[in-house]
Parts: sequence; structure tokens; C-alpha cells
Amino acid sequence: MALGKIKADTLEHSTAGSVDTKFVVEGSAKAWMKFNASSGTPLINDSLNFSSFTDEATGNHTISFSSSFGNANYAFPTGASVVGTDGRVAYNSNDAPATGSFRIVTANSSFSATDSTHCSAAFLGDLA
Repeated sequence: MALGKIKADTLEHSTAGSVDTKFVVEGSAKAWMKFNASSGTPLINDSLNFSSFTDEATGNHTISFSSSFGNANYAFPTGASVVGTDGRVAYNSNDAPATGSFRIVTANSSFSATDSTHCSAAFLGDLA
């Protein structure tokens, strides 16, 4: 069976209107994850475009993307923009983002590093 190609500038739904395909391509998260870092070994509950999750220390983790970003200028979570029931996810400003991985810190409401249970993060940008 041969694979085909669909080319379209607009996607239209029968009742919900239409959207430009450029918005779908450029405005969609290229990587996201819901994770539990409190289990000793980090547990990814669900995700898109992640190949590994490494526990570096309490509240300090490195995540690797399955498909790298085209450059390190992608958007990522910061501070309270990504809040779990018992923690926050914050960018570790000591490490610059890399195209293939990202260092994150999970912290409690006092901003002390902690291995939180209900956390999530989304990343937006162009893939390589």
C-alpha cells in the first residue's frame, strides 16, 4: 500500500469552524509530558516526543527528546506556569536549553527542590 500526501491550507470542521494549517503546525506542542518524580525512579504517566527521563538529584531531572528541536530557542515551562498538586516545574537557569534535552527542577511552593508527584510540561518550537 502506497502512502499518500494531503496538502491543505485550511482544515474545516462541520460545526466548529476552520483553522489555518500553519497554526496547527507552528502552534502545537512538539513535546509534552505528565510525570511523577516522587517515586524514586521518575515515572512518565503520558508523553509525546520524550525518549528518557533521568533523576539527577532531588527535584533535578534531565529529559531527552525523541526528535530534537531545530534550535535551542524553543518555548519551555517556567515557574508557576506549570503547577502540579504538590509542586511546580521550573527551568534550571544554570543550564541553557539544548536541542535534544532539557534540565528541569521540581520545587514546592517555597521553591525548595522536591520530587513532586503531579507535574507536567509542554515545549513549543520547530523540530529539526
